[in-house]
Amino acid sequence: MTDRFSAELMRGSLDLMVLSVLAQGAQYGYAVQQTLREATQGRVPLPAGTLYPLLHRLQDERLIRSRWDDSTGRRRKWYELTKTGQARLNAQAGQWFAYVDCIRGLLDASGGLRPATA
Repeated sequence: MTDRFSAELMRGSLDLMVLSVLAQGAQYGYAVQQTLREATQGRVPLPAGTLYPLLHRLQDERLIRSRWDDSTGRRRKWYELTKTGQARLNAQAGQWFAYVDCIRGLLDASGGLRPATA
């Protein structure tokens, strides 16, 4: 499936997505993009112009930290989750699961709506 999610649907969840990728371990920016793209089957393409300001904001909020590394022969900035970031991820994930359950319940109550098939 390659359908992309609407910008409205993704608004407010990009932080959660990036934090969840970094919960898997430290990554540099391009790797975050690729991991997110693969995990979402291409439905969440996160352009650099969106990703890097988001990473800088998360760092300013002390949810992630960064370090430069050139051990691979290429200087890259690696990002990793902080304890505060892990706590935020846990809280947001709990809210997201509760929200999904709420929406699913509403859709089921309205006649068992299911995704359209092509």
